[in-house]
Amino acid sequence: MKKPPPLPDQPEGGPPSRRGRPPEPICDEAGTVHRTWLEPVRNRLIASGLTLDDLVSRSGYSKTRLSELLRGKGYYPGWEITYSVIRALDIPVDPVRRLWTAAALEAEKNAAWIRSRISDVQPLSPDEQPVAHLGLTQAMWQPYTAYAQAFLQTERRAQQLVAQTFDILWLTWNEATLSPHTPRYAWQLLRSRVHAAAAKRPDGRPDLRPAAFSTAVQAQILDLTERLARIDVLAQFFDTITQLPADQMDITVLRSLCGVAPDAIPGIIGLSPAIAHSLDRHARGALRQLRPDTDSQE
Repeated sequence: MKKPPPLPDQPEGGPPSRRGRPPEPICDEAGTVHRTWLEPVRNRLIASGLTLDDLVSRSGYSKTRLSELLRGKGYYPGWEITYSVIRALDIPVDPVRRLWTAAALEAEKNAAWIRSRISDVQPLSPDEQPVAHLGLTQAMWQPYTAYAQAFLQTERRAQQLVAQTFDILWLTWNEATLSPHTPRYAWQLLRSRVHAAAAKRPDGRPDLRPAAFSTAVQAQILDLTERLARIDVLAQFFDTITQLPADQMDITVLRSLCGVAPDAIPGIIGLSPAIAHSLDRHARGALRQLRPDTDSQE
């Protein structure tokens, strides 16, 4: 497959030189992980100003098939057509391939089908990961995973979600770097995905209570009755944490459940030390009002 022509030129900060009609909405049957790569592809097409006819000429696929791919309609798309589209739109291949693979598993495609579809495509060259994105990934992998595991329970699920989050961040890197503060953009992306995947309370809050079973404190208690009582107290405390506003909850989870040093929290959540300290103080005060025994749980 030859390299596609460059996308239409546009003035810096200005709109594309022309705009195609936006694709129809994504179908309801498209899976959650499927949407994680499909939405950035659709956004890139809209931002590029290319029409569907342009995409036909660049990718070599029919308008019908491309329309179905962009809507997530019908069968899960093969890697060959997906690769053709992302190359035509000058989108990094590696993160899309990983997300495409995860979504294929979500669509109940077996490993042999996935390997076969990927082997049908000969990639042009490896993608060059932005240095700043690589640095952010290396710096935040551990705290992001700890935060995700507090809500998702298993390390495997947490690592999968964090890996997908960094791939989505790569696909939206231009948007992330144009935001006022890239680490804040990245944290909000992680938080939204963690909370979407977490178990929910009837009122829609994430359910942190199961985290009480995995704390080091209760694991050190040998007496079963005492341990169960301790778990119950911790579960109530963790449930109270989710009543806090989002940023206060994040800081409390990182500090109380993940064991992150207070000085490291501002850099993780992308807020200034002064704002993070103020939020932490307000969170502690709110928890003392909601649960007078808070101090004994921290």
